[in-house]
Amino acid sequence: MRLFIGIPLTGTVERELSAVSVRLRSSNDGLRWSAPESWHVTLQFLGSTSPEQCRCVADSLRLIHSPPVPIQLESLGFFDRAGVFFAGVRLTPELTTLQQRVIAATAPCGFPSEERDYHPHITLARSKGKEGRHGIQRLKGETHRQPAFSAIDAREFLLYESFTRPSGSQYEVRERFPFTGI
Repeated sequence: MRLFIGIPLTGTVERELSAVSVRLRSSNDGLRWSAPESWHVTLQFLGSTSPEQCRCVADSLRLIHSPPVPIQLESLGFFDRAGVFFAGVRLTPELTTLQQRVIAATAPCGFPSEERDYHPHITLARSKGKEGRHGIQRLKGETHRQPAFSAIDAREFLLYESFTRPSGSQYEVRERFPFTGI
């Protein structure tokens, strides 16, 4: 199974992101647009995971205690090399602390931390081949007006399982971890 850990979004932010997606999406743009129900802020991607590792991860994540974590979306942006269009998420001390606690909790289960810096974001679209590169370039020209997004207080984080489908990745929640305070 392919697993990752993330923070779900609220209805308000989903509606705001949906409005952005509807405004910028066009037919035959060569992009695979993410469905609102798949939007999340990734804390750690685990990848291929055995059932034993899954149990270890879930047991370790249950021990994390945190107050609600403020989430503030920032500007729209692009990961050019990966062909990804995203909404950035402000890297706050609370989000950084939670991400570090998640990394520390999964390490004994065989998941090392990534070498790259943590760059929280919500993936809105991915390019599909050469046509998608043109779609990304078009989006760059249309995102000069940055939307304002509502702030939210995340009240839980989730362990997700990812399934690859012809239409794109789909996610199922394996377990929820509510924030219980410190």
